Amino acid sequence: MGIGDFFKKQFIDVIHWVEPEDGILATRYPMQDMEIQNGAKLTVRESQMAAFINEGRVADVFGPGLYTLNTQTLPLLTNIMNWDKMFQSPFKSDVYFFSTRIQTNQKWGTATPITVRDKDFGAVRLRAYGIYSWRVADPRAFHANVSGTREQYTVAEIEGQLRNTIVGRMSDTFAESQVPFLDMAANQVELAQKIAEHLVPEFTKLGLRLESFVVENLSLPEELQKRLDERIGMNMIGDMNKYVQFQAAQSLPIAAANEGGGAAALGAGLGAGIGLGQVFAGAFQQAGQQPPAAPQNPIPPAGGAPVAPVAPAGGGGAPAAGAGNKFCIECGQGMPGRAKFCPNCGAAQS
Repeated sequence: MGIGDFFKKQFIDVIHWVEPEDGILATRYPMQDMEIQNGAKLTVRESQMAAFINEGRVADVFGPGLYTLNTQTLPLLTNIMNWDKMFQSPFKSDVYFFSTRIQTNQKWGTATPITVRDKDFGAVRLRAYGIYSWRVADPRAFHANVSGTREQYTVAEIEGQLRNTIVGRMSDTFAESQVPFLDMAANQVELAQKIAEHLVPEFTKLGLRLESFVVENLSLPEELQKRLDERIGMNMIGDMNKYVQFQAAQSLPIAAANEGGGAAALGAGLGAGIGLGQVFAGAFQQAGQQPPAAPQNPIPPAGGAPVAPVAPAGGGGAPAAGAGNKFCIECGQGMPGRAKFCPNCGAAQS
C-alpha cells in the first residue's frame, strides 16, 4: 500500500453512542471499513458500557467516562496484538455499546395454570402475574451468550426467554416451599423474594442482573375460586344452630311487613315458625329438657268444627269423643251422645 492510499483511508478520532430509542440493549458502532486512530477519544455515557472485540474475542470493556485509546487504556487488546511498545499506527477493532439502563415494568404471568401439591387442598392449579426489572451487568457474558455479532439486539428479543424462565423457576419454588396456598397468597412479598433467589443465577448466566421482582396476584382458576369462597363463607358462619336461629328471627318481621299479605304472609310466618320450632326443639334436646306441651283444650277456630279435648294423664276429665259421645254445641265440652242437655253449661242440644 502506497503513501497515497494510506492518506486516503479514513480514521476514527471520536467514538460515542446515543440511544435513538428505547429497548436497544446492544449495538455495533458503524466502522464502515474505517480504522481507529491511535489516541482517539472514547466517550461512554452514564447507563452505558463499551466493549472492544478483536478477532472474535472480547478484549477491553469500558464503563462510563472519557478515555484516550492507547496501550495503557487497552491492555488486553495490546496483549492480543502483541504491542510491546506504544503503537503509532491505527488499528482495526469492532466496538459494541451496551445499554445498562434498568428495564422497568417488564410483565410476567402464567399463560396456563400451574399444577402444584397443596397441604390444604391437595393438587391445585395456580395462576400468578406481576412485574420485574433487570439490566445488562456483564457485557462479556451478554455478548458471548445472547447478543453475539448482531448489529443490534433489543429487549423484545429476550423478554420471552426471561418470562418462561420466571414461570419455570416459580413452579420449583412452589414445590420446594411446601407452603399452603392461603399462606402464599397472604405473603406475596416473601414469595417474590423466594422466586427471585431462584432467578438470580439464571439471569447472571446471561450477563443480566435482576433488580426487582414483584408478585402482584396469586389466585386459583375461577371454578376453584368459587369453592374456596364457599369454604371461607362456611368458616365465617361458625355455629350453624345460631345461624339458623338468626335467619328464622330475621324472617318474621319480613313476613309481617309483606305487602302481599294473605296466603303469602301466612306461608312465610308458618315457615319461620316451623324453623324456630325445630331450632327450639333441638336446643331443648341439647339441654336435656322436654319442650313445653301444647294446651289441652285449645279454642276452636271460628266457624269450624270443635276441637277434641286432650285427656289428662290418669284417665280423668271430660270423656273423649268416641262412638257414643259428642260435644256441646255451645261450650264444646264432651258429653254423652244421648244427652239432650249439656251437663256442663245446660244448653239444649238439637
